[in-house]
Amino acid sequence: LSELTLTTAMRTAATSVMVARRCARADSRVMAVIGNGAQSEFQALAFHLLMGIEEVRLFDVDPEATAKLVANLNAVAPALETTVCASAAQAVRGADIVTTVTADKTNATIITPEMLAPGMHVNGVGGDCPGKTELHADVLRAGAVFVEYEPQSRIEGDLQQMPADFAVTEFWRVLAGEVAGRTSPEQITVFDSVGFALEDFSALRLLRDLATELGLGRSIDLVPGMADPKNLFGELRMPAVTGLPEVLRAALAAA
Repeated sequence: LSELTLTTAMRTAATSVMVARRCARADSRVMAVIGNGAQSEFQALAFHLLMGIEEVRLFDVDPEATAKLVANLNAVAPALETTVCASAAQAVRGADIVTTVTADKTNATIITPEMLAPGMHVNGVGGDCPGKTELHADVLRAGAVFVEYEPQSRIEGDLQQMPADFAVTEFWRVLAGEVAGRTSPEQITVFDSVGFALEDFSALRLLRDLATELGLGRSIDLVPGMADPKNLFGELRMPAVTGLPEVLRAALAAA
């Protein structure tokens, strides 16, 4: 049983890196992060620690969000260079990987086709509900698009703006060796990240296993254990009843 706000941020970043390892260029060292809110630190740190990203180029319409991100990253990852940019286009310029993780629930076009460069990997994280997009449709048309679960992505992801026959690849097929991820250094790749229940389940299993290994937490019964499931009333262990309690009599009288 878990409240998943923090866990979601971590597993989303982990999934982004898992896809990027197969779809981004192995020599990627610069990442743009567009949207510097609640999930941005997790994305930046995951790519820094697991993909070797050395510089993050940052933009948000709220300067305070960017200042928060810079302060947090400088505190925990001093080797990661942070560059504050004046626009999304400036942040994307020179980036090998572009991560969009914005919050506004609108049909936006934060990344447009003229921002793309050969070999770029686009990690579209913020388009996660009907009516919310971050990528121009031509960005999706520009390269190979990978998704977690196609039926869900067509409703909630940036894919929602594309026709039903627009071709995408479910990423599990890459992991299974059925299809390739990146096929050339010049190829543009796009991960339309929506989030998928299996990712939450996997994260919870990991947390459970780690807690067990470290001796943390305690087990509770979500389904009650009863001496006699057919005698539910007997679980009350009530004394003999001689009349209604005063509080019930008062409530009935008021009704």
